[in-house]
Amino acid sequence: MKDSKAILAVAKKTIESESASIHNLGTLLNEEFSDAVNCILESKGRVIVSGIGKSAIIASKIVATLNSTGTPSIFMHAGDAIHGDLGTIQENDVVICISKSGSTPEIKMLIPLIKRGTNKLIAMTGNTESYLANEADFVLNTYVEKEACPNNLAPTTSTTAQLVMGDALAICLLKLKGFSSKDFAKYHPGGSLGKRLYLRVSDIVATNQKPQVHIDAEVKKVIVEISEKMLGVTAVTDGNEIVGIVTDGDIRRMLNKYDNISGLTAKDIMSKNPKTISVDVLAIEALELMQEKGISQLLGVDGKKYMGVVHLHNLINEGIL
Repeated sequence: MKDSKAILAVAKKTIESESASIHNLGTLLNEEFSDAVNCILESKGRVIVSGIGKSAIIASKIVATLNSTGTPSIFMHAGDAIHGDLGTIQENDVVICISKSGSTPEIKMLIPLIKRGTNKLIAMTGNTESYLANEADFVLNTYVEKEACPNNLAPTTSTTAQLVMGDALAICLLKLKGFSSKDFAKYHPGGSLGKRLYLRVSDIVATNQKPQVHIDAEVKKVIVEISEKMLGVTAVTDGNEIVGIVTDGDIRRMLNKYDNISGLTAKDIMSKNPKTISVDVLAIEALELMQEKGISQLLGVDGKKYMGVVHLHNLINEGIL
């Protein structure tokens, strides 16, 4: 087995090297970055992001980030573009080409084809004197002194710089468009992040059974209700209004307190003034209230009307926690 200290030393050196290069990236920003952002902002088309090799992988990630933050984007592999995929680019689209050297054969073939139209071209390159940079309308400088690779060959620091520059573009556009958390939820309806922004207590209550007993219900009926509805709790109601709650814990305390439970009713063992939450609020607010009060269930209400139970396990299953 290799020496652990040596491995950690290499890892630390790699991180420090890339960190220093990213810090330097901020000093390379200029008016062309602002112009490129405004160009995309004012465009009536999409953003087409292209690259070759490792830069193509970064281009794909940048497209994903732009799409998820409100800027419609499409990935176009530079190699495929010159073999039929050039039709991806429409009249009003803005094209971003990513290349560390800015002079790879595929890029040199692609650029003249793009320039035949009216599309604006943004270069993201580490060589501002390259063919790509000279032909572009705007240049985003992603120069790095050297790769983290000890042979200075494998794209490491350079691709990290490209990724960070793409994030900077996306976040600037997000800010300028006023892209909100509600907008984010629309683009991420299936993920846990999105659920935090749109899932409501009503959505959860609707999927659960609705444990409920009358205030005068016998204890046996209370126990059966809690057991059958499998939420560890039942609301105690008088009409449609909640007057109390009985939990698994209340049942255990009752058994410890009374030798004979015959004749006891829900009213005798319930806890008054249970914690409730409006079914109209976000589920994340239910989680925050549970954490604050140290409880695992809340009774959902619509005004004073009892609607059902939201359980901590529901929130965990939805990925809220």
